[in-house]
Amino acid sequence: MYDIVKMLHSYWAYLVLLVLIIATVNALIKTFGDKEYEAKDFRKSLFTLIVSHIQLLIGLILYFVSPRFELWSELGSGVMGNPLARFYLVEHPFVNILAVALITVGYSKHKKKLTSKSKLKTIAIFYTIALVLFLSRIPWSSWPS
Repeated sequence: MYDIVKMLHSYWAYLVLLVLIIATVNALIKTFGDKEYEAKDFRKSLFTLIVSHIQLLIGLILYFVSPRFELWSELGSGVMGNPLARFYLVEHPFVNILAVALITVGYSKHKKKLTSKSKLKTIAIFYTIALVLFLSRIPWSSWPS
């Protein structure tokens, strides 16, 4: 089960990055180009929200079925002294949960805005920060294994 969930988590991340980049770039271009907010912008941001939440669920399952999770009982707080264990058990999950939370907040806030410019600006800000956070915590050396 671990290998299947790990593979799913790795490959679903490509989809998350793709749709997040599309939604972010779209919002940035439309914000700086003074374009109008359209129904397709809503769908792009919603699809990004959905796939990022699915990735979060897959990641949480992977976290608890991973053999690395046993390091908590073996090392205890020593996990923080081991850079690889700290990355997989603390940094990667925490930062990516924060990124998904930012996507969620950005999506929720943009729905309450009344003008196109404020809707697009909200998506651009929150989704850009989330994208940077995602990119900062991808285990590039082992991805997509």
